[in-house]
Amino acid sequence: MDTRPAGIRRGVYPYHKLSMATPHLQAQPGEIAETILLPGDPLRARQIAEEMLTGIQCFNQVRNMLGFTGYYQGKSVSVMGTGMGMPSMGIYSSELIRYYGAKKLIRIGTAGAMQAHLKVRDVVMAQAASTDSNFPAQFGLVGHIAATPDFGLLRGAVEAAERLEIPFHAGPVVSSDVFYHMDPEYWKKWQKTGALCIEMETYALYQNARLGGVKALAMNVISDSLISGEQLPATERQHSFQDLVRIALELID
Repeated sequence: MDTRPAGIRRGVYPYHKLSMATPHLQAQPGEIAETILLPGDPLRARQIAEEMLTGIQCFNQVRNMLGFTGYYQGKSVSVMGTGMGMPSMGIYSSELIRYYGAKKLIRIGTAGAMQAHLKVRDVVMAQAASTDSNFPAQFGLVGHIAATPDFGLLRGAVEAAERLEIPFHAGPVVSSDVFYHMDPEYWKKWQKTGALCIEMETYALYQNARLGGVKALAMNVISDSLISGEQLPATERQHSFQDLVRIALELID
């Protein structure tokens, strides 16, 4: 049962079926599945499609932001890169929802740990997202609207991780607009709030999904620790990333 308020269920902006491509996506109507996995790297999207899906078709090459649709255990699913940061995620998630009928958007990315108990290779499910971005200003509120995932997707991901015996953490994350910050210790203030890790896309994804009345979840593998300085070697990143993919694929209807 959908317990969200009626206005959220309907969506602030409705779905408009396209008769032509958008400025950023060349896909035609029906070429993108209702469930879509969203890694940042378009080459990772291609790798996921080639290794995990069958019957794949490329639906987008605009700006080399590769997107593919295929089948996983007979179920239709798409995977597409989104680039880096909230402006890029904001554009692609908005168009996928508004014009292509995406119903489940699942981000699979990387993040930097801000708590000592998190180690590289750990999986983090974003239970909420804070931000230092100006993205919330568009809502014209006195404060900042909270960014949260769909509870059903979060619960499904937790159950999938437990079933697959993949260790995970669930909690708040920070979506930042800045990768190379002028203050190298800026993250320590966020650390004091209890945020688990820092990344650059979740806040925009969650808010666009809420506006569109659809479901979203962001999951990240810890690629580095801001506390210890440890970094996941490039040769191991793909293996660790596979855990996110395995969990995400379990969420397809």
